[in-house]
Amino acid sequence: MLTMANRILFTNGFVFDGKSADRVSGQTVVVESGKIERLDHQVVGNPDDLVIDTCSHTLMPGMIDAHFHCNSPSFDIPGLDDIPPSHMAQFARSYLENMLQQGFTTVRDAGGADIGLARAIDDGLITGPRLLVAGKALSQTGGHGDMRTPGHFSPCLCSNTAALSVVVDGVDDMRRHVRDAFHHGANHIKIFVSGGVLSRSDPIWMDQFHDSEIVAAVEEASSRRSYVMAHAHSPNAAMRCARHGVRSIEHGTLMNQEAANYVADREVFVVPTVSVISALMRGDFDLPRESKTKLEHISDRALSAIEHCEAAGVQLGFGTDFFGALHGRETQELIERAQVQSNAAVLRSATSINAALIQHEDLLGVIQSGAIADIIIVKGNPLADLSVLTDPGNIKLIMKNGRIHKNEFTDAPGD
Repeated sequence: MLTMANRILFTNGFVFDGKSADRVSGQTVVVESGKIERLDHQVVGNPDDLVIDTCSHTLMPGMIDAHFHCNSPSFDIPGLDDIPPSHMAQFARSYLENMLQQGFTTVRDAGGADIGLARAIDDGLITGPRLLVAGKALSQTGGHGDMRTPGHFSPCLCSNTAALSVVVDGVDDMRRHVRDAFHHGANHIKIFVSGGVLSRSDPIWMDQFHDSEIVAAVEEASSRRSYVMAHAHSPNAAMRCARHGVRSIEHGTLMNQEAANYVADREVFVVPTVSVISALMRGDFDLPRESKTKLEHISDRALSAIEHCEAAGVQLGFGTDFFGALHGRETQELIERAQVQSNAAVLRSATSINAALIQHEDLLGVIQSGAIADIIIVKGNPLADLSVLTDPGNIKLIMKNGRIHKNEFTDAPGD
């Protein structure tokens, strides 16, 4: 890790602020005490300042992945239960460190990560992005997070806790698990409201959790000034989420225009995850027959769902949902999304919109006065060509919380 100067001035570059449709030039970005102090055309430097000439590259906010799995070495989800926690933590460490090198300065875990990983980052034991954790995702019996195979036999369900999820049934059980998650350091709550691809016994269209259970999760999260994110593929699942106060709908692959309009009217976020679908459709990983059938059902509709959301004015976040060897390719999601969105819209999703989603609006995902100094400097213009972000070699500087973690410019501060 590189040290932090008293004040850092970034000069001679183009600035994408996380909100605008284009870059601006001629502005100096001033960072002090971990925050962006100001943007100005004329800044008088001090002898102790570190001045970094960005060489006409693009200065932009560090990106945010709002659907990330730290504990994710394989698409064989039941097999993850056989990995000891100490071993799993080393997988998480490698994925987190790689994410920072790709330019992601914040990630929101979508089930499985606990406060220990976030503390390890804060303590400097892992050089990774800021991590927001959900703890175990919550599933009903027979839901997407119940990863027992259909042939599994157990005399009781009392121990049905997996690496990424835990089974809860009924309003009281839901309230108890949500309260316990926050007690153990969760930043938000993840629930499953429709079937999914990797679970083998629940159809994609299946509604999961009773309305009263969803409401209980939302109420308990609200009491902690937090929120619920919900796995939901079908139109009805998305509308149920919006109706009952869920903040973000994950995937939303089967959403039609009616569902998109409904979600937009209630100002609910949607976080598509399309590149993982493309990778699985290419056959990069072998899936059980049941999962392949469900994957085929959603694969040709995911991009259309994004178009419906765009037309309705839904706030679209950015997430990846990668497992196993897919890690390291997270920026490919930018390219996939650009098939149906402008480059500027995709970048806003990965910066300012995601920041608003995770309740850090105007603090993360933006280059503006008062924001936390999460900054990357990229060779090229990602607003014109998103592919420049798919090569970590094009990221010349990475700053998180005002501390430089990578600097390929001259006069780099040293330890």
